[in-house]
Amino acid sequence: MADEHQFIENGLQRSQIDEFFAEELGRAGYGGMDVAKTPMGTQIVLKAEKPGMVIGKGGENIRKVTTALETKFNLDDPQIDVQEVDEPDLNARIVADRLANALERGWYFRKAGHTTIDRIMDAGALGAEIVLAGKVTGARSRVEKFNRGYIKHNGEPAEEIVDEGQGVAVMKLGTIGVTVKIIPPGAELPDDFQIYDDMDPEEVVPEAVEVNAEGGVEELLEEPAEDVADERAEEDVEDEPAEPGEAELDEDVVEEVIEEEVAADDDEDEDEGADEGADVDPDDVEEDLEELEEDVEAEAEELMAEMDEDDEDEDEDEGGDA
Repeated sequence: MADEHQFIENGLQRSQIDEFFAEELGRAGYGGMDVAKTPMGTQIVLKAEKPGMVIGKGGENIRKVTTALETKFNLDDPQIDVQEVDEPDLNARIVADRLANALERGWYFRKAGHTTIDRIMDAGALGAEIVLAGKVTGARSRVEKFNRGYIKHNGEPAEEIVDEGQGVAVMKLGTIGVTVKIIPPGAELPDDFQIYDDMDPEEVVPEAVEVNAEGGVEELLEEPAEDVADERAEEDVEDEPAEPGEAELDEDVVEEVIEEEVAADDDEDEDEGADEGADVDPDDVEEDLEELEEDVEAEAEELMAEMDEDDEDEDEDEGGDA
C-alpha cells in the first residue's frame, strides 16, 4: 500500500475510533484520545471527566470496550489507559457536550452560551469562542457567536495551541451544532513578548549589546542632514549608467543638426516649385484656352438650334388643331 493511502486509512480509523468512544463514553465526560502503535500493540490514552465510569465495576466496562476495539477495528492487542481531566472547563470537547446537553434540556441559547464562556474564562483560559449553528430559536437557521479574550483562527497556532471540540444538540426543530475553541492558560503564542526588570542586557541578548556598542544601531537610527541627502541624490543621478546604445550628446550640437535639416527641407521645396514653373510653356497654355472657348461656342450653337426646332414644331401643331 502506498504511503498516501496508508495515511488516509489511519486517519479514517482514528476518526471512527473517536466516534465510537464518544457514543460509548458520553456520560463519563469523554474528552478526547491519543493513539500510538507500538511493537507490543496499540496504546490508547483516554481523557475523561469521570474515569470511574469508563473503567466500570471491577473493570467490566473497560474490558467490553477493549473487546469491541479488537473485533470492530482489527486492532492488535489494544491497551487502554484512562486519565482524568484536571480542569474540565478547559477541555473543549467536554464543554461542547455540556453546552449541547443544556440546550437539549431547554436552556435559552444566549443564557447557556454566556454562562459557559464565563466559566471557561474563570478557569484561567486566555481566550474562548463558542459558535452555535442551526435552528436556534425559530424555523430559520442562523449562527450565533460568543467571544471572550484572545483567539487564533488560522496558522500554526490555531492548529497546535487552540483546543477545539464539537458537539450536537438534537432539538425538536432540528439539530444545533456546537463548536468550542479554547486557548489554555500558559500557552506561548508567537506574538508574545516579555519585559525583564532589573536584569543585565548582556545576559539576555549579548549579540544586540555588541552591535549597539559598535555604533551600528545608532548610525542607522540617526537621520542624515539635508545637505548630505542632497549630495547623495546628486551622486546617484550622476552615477546612473546610460542605457546601452545611448550616447551622451551636447545640446548645442543637437540644435545645429536640427536647424541644418530644416534648411535642407526648405531648399528642396523651393527647387520643386521652380522645376514645375519651368516645365510649363505659356504658348501651350494659350492654345489650350482657345480650344476650350471654341468647344464651348459650338455647344452653345447646337443648343440654340435645337431650341428653335422645338418652337417651330409647336407652332405647326397649334395651326393643325385650329
